[in-house]
Amino acid sequence: MSHIFLASPHMSDEGYEKEYIKEAFDTNWIAPLGKNVNEFENEIKDKLGAKAAVALSCGTAAIHMAIKSLGVKKDDIIFCQSLTFSASANPITYEKAIPVFIDSDESWNMSPVALRKAFEKYKDNLPKAVIVVHLYGLASNIKEIKEICNEYNVSLIEDAAESLATTIDGKYTGTFGDYGIISFNGNKIITSSGGGMFLANTDDADERAKKVLFWATQAREQARHYEHKEIGYNYRMSNIVAGIGRGQLKVLDQRVIKKRYIYEYYQKELGNLEGLTMMPRDKYKSYSNCWLSTIQLDENCKVRPLDIIIALEENDIESRPIWKPMHLQPVFKDYDYIDNDATSERLFNNGVCLPSDTKMSDEDLNRICKIIKGLWE
Repeated sequence: MSHIFLASPHMSDEGYEKEYIKEAFDTNWIAPLGKNVNEFENEIKDKLGAKAAVALSCGTAAIHMAIKSLGVKKDDIIFCQSLTFSASANPITYEKAIPVFIDSDESWNMSPVALRKAFEKYKDNLPKAVIVVHLYGLASNIKEIKEICNEYNVSLIEDAAESLATTIDGKYTGTFGDYGIISFNGNKIITSSGGGMFLANTDDADERAKKVLFWATQAREQARHYEHKEIGYNYRMSNIVAGIGRGQLKVLDQRVIKKRYIYEYYQKELGNLEGLTMMPRDKYKSYSNCWLSTIQLDENCKVRPLDIIIALEENDIESRPIWKPMHLQPVFKDYDYIDNDATSERLFNNGVCLPSDTKMSDEDLNRICKIIKGLWE
């Protein structure tokens, strides 16, 4: 039997990616500039309805640029969702700022209740920004979170790395915050083999994007010689990578349909197992991309997450634990954490990410479900 991945690259059957890559080679534009880069930015901006977009080397770079764009300095505070991948939090430290981690609620994302508690605690030293994440493609309670940020006049950075094409009341994630972040890493719903996108949604979005582009291309001043007045970064996306992204963007809607089908298959086959529940999906008038289908086990369930992971692994099937919350990570152990009934810790302790590869067949899905159901027998 073939290996089943958690989530792996899925190139278009039509070969769209090859067309754009061939054009880049034929015109010798393989550097971090060129038609594909420019058009990928325009196509993402048009698809999502963002005001401005800058194609970068990865989503982490995009978060870093968003933080830098806000003028974050040493010892500034940033509120960040705790239940997330470390890339959401690491860039805070790049600018020597101080993360404060916020617990989740039943949406699996940032709790507005905990966020308000954090603002009350830090009312005399307000954060420079809030970083909210749409985890596994699940929509956060972004409207309420944005209202709280507006109340305190604090900028909102929206980490939509995992939620490309998820909508809330018809509006795409990544376009609610002052800045939005997208990732095209190899495991994402579409991939350019790497890469990310910085989105600006402010009134001065074009100026913000122009400055990010400046920083992302080594902050080189307009001069005949190499002149640098600021620290820059090598963060620009290459024309080849952008070509892959342009081709993938053409099949994004197809990938969302398949991801949601996978979720529904698991829901049908596993939803009746005692002590097992699927992750929430379409809360807050959302339409989730279901990037990864995940499950929760009751704390007294006879089957534990590791049982499922090992059983699948023994059958050459990849699965993963839920992200370990940032406030539990050794590297962040000395930073503050605002609790909401230990929700993120409970989700981590009792959750499993099931295979969600869009190349899976019904036969593959049946094989996975049969193994899991066998643990309840």
